[in-house]
Amino acid sequence: MTLPIKSFSGTCVSPQGRFVYGIHKPCFNIANLREKDFISAIGKLPDKTEVSNDANFPDNNVKEENADIIYEIPNPFPFRGATYINSNWADQNAAQPGKIQIEKQKPFSFQESMKTWLKKTALLPEQKRELYNILPRPVTIAIAESSTDPDELIELAKTICTFVFDKKGKIPQGLFFKKDEKGNAFPYIKDHALFEIIANNQYLPDVYKNVMVLIPGIQGTSEITGDKHDDNTKVHVFEYLRRNSYIPWGHFAANMANNSVRYSAGNLLLSDMEGMRHLYYQRTYIRLAEQLDISMSQVESKKALSNETLENLRFEIIEKLSKNNKKLVFNRSLWGWNYGFGYSHSGYNLHASHQQIHQQYAMIPRDVSGSDEVSMPAYSLGDLIEEFVQAYRKKTGKSFFENYLLAINSNTRTDGNSSKEASLKVFEDENVILFVPKAQTSQFELQLMPKKQCGNVLEADLKMRKSIDKAILISLQTLESLGATMVTSIEFSKRFDLDNNHDQNLLYSFLPKLPMSPGAFSEAQLRWINGHYPEDFALACRCV
Repeated sequence: MTLPIKSFSGTCVSPQGRFVYGIHKPCFNIANLREKDFISAIGKLPDKTEVSNDANFPDNNVKEENADIIYEIPNPFPFRGATYINSNWADQNAAQPGKIQIEKQKPFSFQESMKTWLKKTALLPEQKRELYNILPRPVTIAIAESSTDPDELIELAKTICTFVFDKKGKIPQGLFFKKDEKGNAFPYIKDHALFEIIANNQYLPDVYKNVMVLIPGIQGTSEITGDKHDDNTKVHVFEYLRRNSYIPWGHFAANMANNSVRYSAGNLLLSDMEGMRHLYYQRTYIRLAEQLDISMSQVESKKALSNETLENLRFEIIEKLSKNNKKLVFNRSLWGWNYGFGYSHSGYNLHASHQQIHQQYAMIPRDVSGSDEVSMPAYSLGDLIEEFVQAYRKKTGKSFFENYLLAINSNTRTDGNSSKEASLKVFEDENVILFVPKAQTSQFELQLMPKKQCGNVLEADLKMRKSIDKAILISLQTLESLGATMVTSIEFSKRFDLDNNHDQNLLYSFLPKLPMSPGAFSEAQLRWINGHYPEDFALACRCV
């Protein structure tokens, strides 16, 4: 006799290492309380037959015996809500999983359209500028966001800032500045939002991107506190310090340098990703070593640490942590990546500022002083996972992440159709697995985690770090190939001084924004609506 699989409330990962979820098969009777009919014609067919709205006004009560099946999949982590899959939509996508993608942008040039309308072979530069200056701002924003015409973007840029050109007047070398009342110099920009939109458009020529937003100093006086460069591959990454950050105690940005322009994931090299991530590992290890009073004699001033030096420092930190009862003041890491940029003609910023591919990271303090002379733990998303995996262990006697990996490896299709693809995997090697979560919190979400115990970047050896770096790159390039232009990536990690917790694993989540799925009341309640089965999305990812 087969025993039923028991569920641990709130998660789709059962104590037996299987995915469990709910299946709604709605049927209902609805009392008709309408007093009157308001039947009218609403149009005509090609043969002039009238189309009526009589279906909207039934005579009797409404009876639904077989509504669409809805799959309710609790997120593996209860604090992230639940995903709802409409079977009707998902069945259509299952028939053609290769069509699961976002429609890609088509070439667009407003000035070329104007030439056609005016029946002119070309518009003179002064005519273009005059035209852009008189357009309503929402139209100008739409052009700046959508245009694939480099010349058009240059002319638009010239309407909102003044460039300093070379002696021939062709190559931009800088911007005109003004001084504020304190004597500080700043670029004179007439419309900052439009400036940012144009600078974020990958079709703007690189020489203009450089002088508008990329060259160090053009966006302010944030110090460059590290860099990673390779003369052979032409990879160059800067580490900017953001002192006055929205993240308490400041953060860092590993930013592709202005001589390594990368606006698209498709243009990113593995060495680019390794360079950005190296700066993250390096800064994290150094800040931990400083807290533990570890000698930094092996660290050369004004020079990036080699992989060998970084590994030696990592071992020294782990050893010191195991012997030292001293509490770390900053005991958790924060890492994230806002990829892509979007701005609507109505003035809504759709994603965080892009301006060259970059990743952000910081350290989170253990405690924060509060009101009424109290102290409280500083917030960290990883702590929510810690609380959950401890509760899972207490309730089931099992390791959650071991069961999560087991469930991924033994997955069966959500709709029970054994003739179709069942795998959730997109990529794996001996160290990590990149996969589609059974309950996606974005319709195109991917997740990445180690296949062995590794709770944070301090516990990741060189081989593990290289695998993580490669898988992060694959995830973004895969999503971009499917049409994603804006992706938020986050890291969930364990506290550095939590050495007795071997149940918590490092986890990365990649969350694309979809054109037809703005956050609404469902998402505000952590109810994530989906139109495909996760297995079909995994297949679409493997096929790009």
